[in-house]
Amino acid sequence: MATVIGKTRVEEPAAAPVRAPRRKHAGIQSHYPFWFYLPAGVVYAVLFLVPTFIAFYFSLTRWGLFSQEFIGLDNFRQFFNEPGLLQGLKNSLIYGVITSALKVVLGLLLAVLLTSQIIARGWLRSVIFFPVLVSTIGVGITFTILMNPQQGLINKTLEVFGIHGPGWLTNPSLAIYSVALVDVWKGVGLATVIYIAGIVSIPRDYFEAAEMDGATAFKRFRHIILPLARPATVTVIILSLIGGLRSFDLIWAMTGGGPGFSSDVIASVIYKQYQAGFYGLSTAGNVILFFAVTLIVLPIFWALNRKQVDM
Repeated sequence: MATVIGKTRVEEPAAAPVRAPRRKHAGIQSHYPFWFYLPAGVVYAVLFLVPTFIAFYFSLTRWGLFSQEFIGLDNFRQFFNEPGLLQGLKNSLIYGVITSALKVVLGLLLAVLLTSQIIARGWLRSVIFFPVLVSTIGVGITFTILMNPQQGLINKTLEVFGIHGPGWLTNPSLAIYSVALVDVWKGVGLATVIYIAGIVSIPRDYFEAAEMDGATAFKRFRHIILPLARPATVTVIILSLIGGLRSFDLIWAMTGGGPGFSSDVIASVIYKQYQAGFYGLSTAGNVILFFAVTLIVLPIFWALNRKQVDM
């Protein structure tokens, strides 16, 4: 660059090119965040991957505490010939569908109520969530007493209104449905909390604009809450369905799979094999249950997420 001073032309030295500062240890810095995955990866491998592969191996053996014999797929063939398997599969599907559907509907309605301007809203949220914290076995024993056909509080209350209460847990056609309702009572609090988080995250601008346009409460629910709380709905459906298909403890505490085999699910059929000492057979049942739940839940998960992306 040249500058003219009087009649003399003075050449200025050219400016040196600006170089970006060289980052030291750029390779280490770019890979450093991946180390944060290591603790979670180790826990996942130790608590899930390793036991899963061990279960796959032992499902192919006839094993005891101090011995094992490789027998191939014999355990799977024998498990599929179990007389109570079809009944257990049917009950598992019924139980999973009923509990997940009711948790979605009731959880959403309770969340809408508990995010509105009502008295004692915080206290009501605590009351709804409290059953989630109670022991499942304790809940099962409590409701077994309450549903007693002769001395149970539920039937005693119905008698006051002139209604003869049924045998909730002794009638083969009602047992699985009665346990499912207790499961909904215990688990709807978690679904409600998930929905509350989803509704609270919706920007208030949508509701304010709808109110200015004169939208009713039902229209705000239909056109704002339902579509924008869809991620919460997907979460509740998947978690409830997985829990329902794998359910065992509440059913075993209340009916033991009875009366007869009317409330047996796949998990209780597997547990009865453990009780009988057929450890390899029951391990094969666990593997079958794992694949059954995966084959049912994964397509539903993909379908729900694909619809969510399309929206």
